[in-house]
This record gives sequence, C-alpha cells and structure tokens, in this order.
Amino acid sequence: MGAGEGSTFTFVNRCGETVWPGILSNAGTPQLESTGFELPVASSRSFQAPAGWSGRFWARTGCSSTGGTWSCATGDCGSGQVECNGAGAAPPATLAEFTLAPSSAGQDFYDVSLVDGYNLPMVVEANRRAGASGECAATGCVVDLNRMCPSELRTAQGEACRSACEALISFLLYSDITAFIQKASRDSSTSSTSTPKATGGLTLDDDSWLASLATGDATAVRRAVPRLHQSLLLVATTVACTLLLQSYNIIA
Repeated sequence: MGAGEGSTFTFVNRCGETVWPGILSNAGTPQLESTGFELPVASSRSFQAPAGWSGRFWARTGCSSTGGTWSCATGDCGSGQVECNGAGAAPPATLAEFTLAPSSAGQDFYDVSLVDGYNLPMVVEANRRAGASGECAATGCVVDLNRMCPSELRTAQGEACRSACEALISFLLYSDITAFIQKASRDSSTSSTSTPKATGGLTLDDDSWLASLATGDATAVRRAVPRLHQSLLLVATTVACTLLLQSYNIIA
C-alpha cells in the first residue's frame, strides 16, 4: 500500500509444524480480511491493514476437529472454527501487538509480548517504507522457552508456558475463595449476637512476603494475603519474545 494508506502484514511459518494464526482487531478499528487461518510449514500469507489500525496476532498450535468441534491445544480462541470471529487467544499465547500511525507522518508501534504467557517463538521484522526515515528494528526471540519453563507453569503437555502473573493470581483467587467459602460455612453454623470488628487490609510493614514471591515460596505469600473480602493482591509482569511478521513480517 502507498505511504499513509496502511501496511502489509506477511505471516511466515518457520516452525516444524502447521500453525493457525489468529487476528484480533482492537475496538474501533476495522477487521482485516481474515480473523484466523491455516499456515502450513514454510508457507506465508499477507494481509493489508489500513492506516491507524491496531490489534494483535498470535499462532495456535495442535488444532484439530474432534466430534465436530474444532479446537487448538494452545492459543485457542474458542470460536469452534478456524476463523476466530472477534475472539482473542486463551492464555498462554505469544502475542504480536501493533498500533499503526494514522498517517505517513506518524510512527508505528509494535512489540512481541509474553504478558499472556508463551506458546512458540515469534519475531517481528519491520520493513521501512520507501522515503521514510529512522530505524525499524526487529523484535522478539527465537528461543524455545517451553524447554526451560518451570514445571509449575508448564501446560498443554509442555507445549506452552503460563505467565507467572496468571499463575499467581489464579492461585491466590482459588485459595482465597476456598478459604472465604469455608469461613462463611463455619459462620453460618454458629449463632452469635456480637458485632464483627472491621479488619485491616494487606499490611506492608513486613515486606518478607516480597522475597518469598520472588523465590516462589507460595506458602509465605499466601500467609501475607488477606481473605478475598479484605483485599486482592494483583501482580503484573510483561516479557517480550518471537513469530516472524514481515513488512511487517511475522515469523513463527
């Protein structure tokens, strides 16, 4: 496309197996030609996106139709078919995220993120338009992180790795909800006329729980987090990794 008209995204599969890329346009931006498709080994496919488009790409793996239901081992969007139809990837999935400039005078922004976990290597290679200035660096990683994923984060029979953030929040939610239900059950079986005293939230005076969080000592972290009705600990992490996207080229 010409300058100011948009960009061309080219997906290239350098994996040793077929993948099924998914495409999710952000709210307020038009849907591209496809929202999901099959990409065999060593093949490529290109799509055009208008100026100002923003959204994300990812690759699904281990996809098949069983009993009339189409699903994928990793990155599944839950649509039940190859097209995702506006649905995003179920974590863990490596993401390539883009925000295109509304005109040729602006800058495009892109990254490869593991905020939703990791399922395969991905790289983005940006090709500068003719006459444009500045550098367009590649981003991502070609390392298979599944081989070094901790057992506590490994999923899909070792084909994907959950983010520590998701795993921790899931653990805390499960633990706190279970404890809250158990407490509510005990309270309902005990008759009392006393007025319960208000309890405080998370106390940070003793920061030893931070060291426990860093070393993976879930027991110590759990003791530091109050019940669900008092407060909820949220932790956010973002890591960058690799599928190649050319011109932008996306390569898995």
